[in-house]
Amino acid sequence: MTDRARKILVFGAGGQVGRELIQRPVPAGFAVAGLARAEGDITDRAAVEDAVRRHRPDMIVNAAAYTAVDKAESEPDRAFAANEDGARHLASAAKDAGAVLVHFSTDYVFDGRKSDPYVEDDPVAPVSAYGRSKEAGERAVRATTPRHIILRTAWIYAAQGHNFLRTMLRLAGERDLVRVVADQEGTPTCAADIADATLKILTSLPDRKEPFGTFHLTNYGRTTWHGFAQAIFGCLARRGERIPRLEAITTAEYPTPARRPAMSALDCGKIECAYGIRLRPWEAAAAETIDTMLAANMERGAA
Repeated sequence: MTDRARKILVFGAGGQVGRELIQRPVPAGFAVAGLARAEGDITDRAAVEDAVRRHRPDMIVNAAAYTAVDKAESEPDRAFAANEDGARHLASAAKDAGAVLVHFSTDYVFDGRKSDPYVEDDPVAPVSAYGRSKEAGERAVRATTPRHIILRTAWIYAAQGHNFLRTMLRLAGERDLVRVVADQEGTPTCAADIADATLKILTSLPDRKEPFGTFHLTNYGRTTWHGFAQAIFGCLARRGERIPRLEAITTAEYPTPARRPAMSALDCGKIECAYGIRLRPWEAAAAETIDTMLAANMERGAA
């Protein structure tokens, strides 16, 4: 290690995972800098190259993406501009700078036909424009730089931003009945846990013999969207909060422009073997996030 701190440059610092990454503590000898879209638009190759030249990072994290799953069906060009072209721009800049690239991908690269959790080598077959754009981004990264770590994750939520957990908390205070799809399986994953794992990976790279490749990273366990909603409302009920009646429905009863995989749980054994990372159960992560949000609301109300 040189006297200069090893710099981690995060693109997409305004998003759920990016925001958590720039707020987490880092070990001595490392520094984190974050760029929101206005400061580093990954669809603009020149802007990416300029940012990397200015910051001179040792490691780059691509936490930027087009994530509007349903809108991507009507504007695929925008999805591919961010999720494929943007990934390629960052991979190219990382290679030129001699930097490692961490790139986030998604469970939606799979078609959902499998009954068991997907492993990294399972064939990809995305069923939506968003999934196809993310799968194309994975291929672009692999083709551009060998020093990459692709982290497929799923059903991300945080105390900030637009996500299912925050939507359910809002609806709990607005409605008497909430209807949620119960025939899609996956794993709710906490953005803070993703950020902690990402930093653990990056700060331990010198100790790994074969650190690069594609890995699955989610909280432990699996459920449905309905099961996730049940857990959220259960947390509220235990804390004396108002909750609505929850009704299970099928995907057919809640049509959306984009198809979702019926089963997209990910097997995370590979990352546990390579990096010793095993994220906590999804229920515990969700409960802690809800506690944090309720405590913050009480503080604002008392102010």
